[in-house]
Amino acid sequence: MEGPHLNFPDAPRSELERTIGELLERAHRVLGAQGRLRSLLHASQAVVEDLELEQVLRHIAEAALTLVGAQYGALGVIDRDGRLEQFIHVGIPDDVAREIGHLPEGHGILGAVIESEHPIRLEDLGDDPRAAGFPDHHPPMHTFLGVPIRVRGEIYGNLYLTNRAEGGFTDEDEELVRALASTAAIAIDNARRFEESRRLQRLSTALAEINAALLAPDSGDVFGMLAERVASLVKADLVYIVVPDILTGRARIETARGRGAESLEGTEISNPGSVASRAMASGGIAVSEGPEDALPDDPDHARGARAAVPLVVGGETAGALCVTRDAGGRRFSPEDLSTLAEFAAQAGLALALDQARTDRQRLDLIEDRARIARDLHDNVIQRLFGTGLGLQALAARVPAHAATIAAQVAEIDAAIADFRTAIFTLQASDPGSLRQRLLDVVTELAPLLKSSPRIAFDGPVDLLVTGALADDVVAVVRESLTNVARHAHATTAQVSVSAAASHVTIIVEDDGIGMPAQPARASGTANLVTRAHTHGGICNIEPRSTGGARVRWRVPLDSATETRQ
Repeated sequence: MEGPHLNFPDAPRSELERTIGELLERAHRVLGAQGRLRSLLHASQAVVEDLELEQVLRHIAEAALTLVGAQYGALGVIDRDGRLEQFIHVGIPDDVAREIGHLPEGHGILGAVIESEHPIRLEDLGDDPRAAGFPDHHPPMHTFLGVPIRVRGEIYGNLYLTNRAEGGFTDEDEELVRALASTAAIAIDNARRFEESRRLQRLSTALAEINAALLAPDSGDVFGMLAERVASLVKADLVYIVVPDILTGRARIETARGRGAESLEGTEISNPGSVASRAMASGGIAVSEGPEDALPDDPDHARGARAAVPLVVGGETAGALCVTRDAGGRRFSPEDLSTLAEFAAQAGLALALDQARTDRQRLDLIEDRARIARDLHDNVIQRLFGTGLGLQALAARVPAHAATIAAQVAEIDAAIADFRTAIFTLQASDPGSLRQRLLDVVTELAPLLKSSPRIAFDGPVDLLVTGALADDVVAVVRESLTNVARHAHATTAQVSVSAAASHVTIIVEDDGIGMPAQPARASGTANLVTRAHTHGGICNIEPRSTGGARVRWRVPLDSATETRQ
C-alpha cells in the first residue's frame, strides 16, 4: 500500500536561487556588521588603554586606520586659532615623511574639514576644487574621509583617512569612525586631565626647589636653576632671562640655558620688536612665531615659536623671562604660558633678592671703606709724617747724607699724598666714576666666583677714561669676569686697569683650566675683540704660563675723543 503523495506547488528555480542568495547576503551582512562592531570595540579598547596624550593620539590614528581598512591615516590637532598645531600620521614610512619635509599646515581639504566642523567624504581628492595638491615625494591619495573629534563640545582635532582598500568610503565607514571619534574624545579628555595634573605636580616641585634656593644663605645661580626648570616644564629648546644692566640700564641677557645659550649670554637686547622688549614695555605676555623679532645672535635652529613674560619687582617691570622652540616646533599653549607666568613671579623674587643683596654688599663696602680711611688717616699717615720729621732732623745732624735722606723724605711725602688721595676716594666716592663702576661690577659678580676678584688701578683712570670708552671698559671687565665665573673653574681672579698718557690697558687673569684646544664661538669673547677694534685697539686672550688664562685689552686714549665726535 502506497503512502500519501504530497504535492507542492512548483516554483521557478531562478526565484528560489534568488531568495537563497538574498538570505545568504543578509547573513553575510549581519556577520560582517558583527565583525566590524567587534573591530570598533577592539579599536575603542586600544584608544583608552593609555594616559600619555602623545600615545593616545597615535593609538586613535592607528585604530581608525585599521577599522576601515585605509592605507594612510592621520590625526590633526587644532589650536585655539583654528590652525593645525600637531599632525600625527600613520602609514607613511619615516624615510618618505623626511623627504616630504614639513607637515601639513591645514590648507586644502584638511582646512575644509577644520572649517566645516562636519565629516567630509570624497571619492577622489584630486577632483575636489578645494584640493591644494601634494608636495614632492608625497604618495598618491584618492578616496578620503575626514571626521572631527569633539572634546567637551569643542573641536579638538580631525581624523583623516585615505585610500580605502575596498573602494570608496561608505556610510557605514563614516558611522564607525564617528563612533570611534566619540570614544577618542573621552580618552583625549582623560589624557589631558592626567597631563595637567602631572604638570601641576612638576610645577609645584620646581617652585619648591627655587624657593628653597632663594632662602638659602648662599643662593648661588638662582637664575640658572630657574631657566633649567622652565626649559624642562614647557619643553623649550632655549630659555633666557633679560634684565637691565645695573650700570648702563640697557637690557641684556643675564642667563641662558639650552642650545646656543653660550653665544647669547651677555648680549644686549636692542630690538624694540623682540618678545623680551614687548613684554617689558607692555607688562604682559608677548608671543611671536616670525623671524622678524628674533635676536641677532639666535642660532638658526632657535627661530621658531617664542614667548616672554615680564619680571616684576616692587610693582615695576625689571626684565623678562623668555622661551624659544626650534623652527618647526609647536607653538606655546595657554598651559605653557601659565607655567611661564608662575616662574616669572619667582624670577621677580630672585631679582629683588639679588638687588637687596647687592645693596647690602654695597653698604658693607662703604662701611669697610670708611673704617679703612679712618685707620689710614689716624694711624698710617701720622706714623709716616713722624718718620719724615725724624729723617729731616737726622739730615741736619749728618750733612754728608743730607741729599740721600732728603730724597727719602720726598718719597715719604709722595706716599702721604697718595694716601690722602686714597682716603678722599674712599670717603667721597662718585657713584658715576669709572673706579666706582668697576668696583660695583666686581662686587656684583663676586658671588659667582669661589673668591672675590682683586682689582687694582694705576694712573688717573677717572680723569682720562670717560664717555663711551668708560662704558666699554666696564663692559670688558664684566664680560671677562663673567667668562671666568662660567667657564674657567678658577679659584682666584685678578683685574688690573691702568691709564697712561696714550693708552688704557685692562688685564684680567685667572688660575682656572685655561683656554680649550678648540675654543667654541661665544659672543662674550667676540664682544671683547669688537669693542677693542671700535677704539682702534687690540684684545688678546692667551694662556698663562702658570695655568689659567689672561685677557689683555688695550686701546689708545685719543679714540675716546674720536668716538664722542
